[in-house]
Amino acid sequence: MRTRAAGLRLRLRMHVLRRYFLLSMLGFIPVSVGLAYWTPEHHVAVFVTSILAILPLAGYIGHATEELAEQLGGGVGGLLNATFGNAAELIIGVLALREGLTDLVKASITGSIIGNLLLVFGASALVGGLRYPVQHFNRTAAGLGTTMLLLSTIALVVPAVFHRLSRGLPNSPELKLDTEIAVVLFITYCLGLVFTLRTHRDVSGMGAQPESGAGAQPSPSKKRSVLTLLAATAAVAVVSEVMVSSVQATARDLGFTQLFVGVVIVAFIGNAAEHYSAIVMAAHDKMDAAISIAVGSSTQIALFVAPVLVFLSYVVAPQPMDLVFSTFEIVAIALSVLSIAFIAHDGETHWMEGVQLLAVYVILALGFFFLPASLSGH
Repeated sequence: MRTRAAGLRLRLRMHVLRRYFLLSMLGFIPVSVGLAYWTPEHHVAVFVTSILAILPLAGYIGHATEELAEQLGGGVGGLLNATFGNAAELIIGVLALREGLTDLVKASITGSIIGNLLLVFGASALVGGLRYPVQHFNRTAAGLGTTMLLLSTIALVVPAVFHRLSRGLPNSPELKLDTEIAVVLFITYCLGLVFTLRTHRDVSGMGAQPESGAGAQPSPSKKRSVLTLLAATAAVAVVSEVMVSSVQATARDLGFTQLFVGVVIVAFIGNAAEHYSAIVMAAHDKMDAAISIAVGSSTQIALFVAPVLVFLSYVVAPQPMDLVFSTFEIVAIALSVLSIAFIAHDGETHWMEGVQLLAVYVILALGFFFLPASLSGH
């Protein structure tokens, strides 16, 4: 009883600290907008403050989405998670497409996938492993997620190979191929939702009910969650526009390539909510939830966000976005999927496996950092 009470007090304290931290970070919203309006020539300051402003907003979006999904349950909750769970990435992607920054959008897709698989789950396994010698999770559910990610890797390899083989050919149906692949990915993701939320809830690890009892926190009203979600999403749209407007000049001033900014910085900001949630879950020995967040978010990016951005590019971008990723991006995604597949195959993890995943992420990030701009194009 004493141990349980101490655990509840720790969780309450962490909840209060998180709440005050997010509230304090909201101050960067007017700062970033003000800098963009009054001193737009200070590109780095505008970019940094907009990043710091998006961090708490992504956290509020993630928290409100989880609350609504828990209250609505079933297919509605899953659809809500799919739509708003990656709202920050979608908004940043749409605004970047409007500015014609398709390479940045594709780089952020790459960074979101490898960041969730290696950085998020690696940090989760490390933090959880420092408290528990061995942590277990649903091997079947993890295997399903990695198989879906293998599909996304194939979907990225085919356009790249086709692009290189058809280079120089007149009337190449390259863009048509990419769009039809995006349709296949989107349909597969929708069917995956039906599988995990309807027909095979227990097999996919979605059959557990929310906690209840003395230790459970009271559910907030749906109205408050909806208002929080709408307000945070609107604020992300405003701040993301500020960030996108300064990203090119910031990359030039700091000597970064657009590929590195998209893969490492933009992707990290867009997935900030997942980073925090997965690590907290692992720290409480809820490894099923941690790997579900890491693998599930990567699956959403590859099979939902990427196709939707391809579709939207026909409307908002100067020219439609293709799915031709650079060779280094494809290799990075494939190595990330391979790494998580090896980790997930036995249904358990420990802190050393977290170190290994983080090491792979750092190696890939260094590769993106040192990759010359002339070789980072798509």
